[in-house]
Amino acid sequence: MEWKVYLSGEIHTDWRQQLIQGCQANNLPVKFTSAVTDHEASDSAGDLLGAEQSNFWRDHKSAKVNNIRTKTLIEQCDIAVVRFGNKYKQWNAAFDAGYCAALGKPYITLHDEDIIHPLKEVDASAMAWAQTPEQVIEMLKYVVSNEF
Repeated sequence: MEWKVYLSGEIHTDWRQQLIQGCQANNLPVKFTSAVTDHEASDSAGDLLGAEQSNFWRDHKSAKVNNIRTKTLIEQCDIAVVRFGNKYKQWNAAFDAGYCAALGKPYITLHDEDIIHPLKEVDASAMAWAQTPEQVIEMLKYVVSNEF
């Protein structure tokens, strides 16, 4: 069985690449999906529907276009990894975690110890909290193993 893992959250570090490379190095039967991680492309996703005078409406249209991808991929995944970085507040990642919880999709949060408190509700619904991509890889090795 190939597991579908959705990667959500912080886009300013290489944590996604670390997970992908670690799973490939361990020959894990995992396929990764993600939201669009190019910030400008994501912000301008709604521009194809016409220019807006207000940033609110530009963001609103782009969020809806992006949400087509996000909702579909979360609904199709077997597990999600939701990364929260320290530099920016990832409200979209918190929303993705809530959507996973509402759908009954298991998810792992990935963040540093110093933001445990603001993420306590998000972590409470997670199946696990990891502090490093290596910990996530070890969990995936265990979860997707064909050995009993």
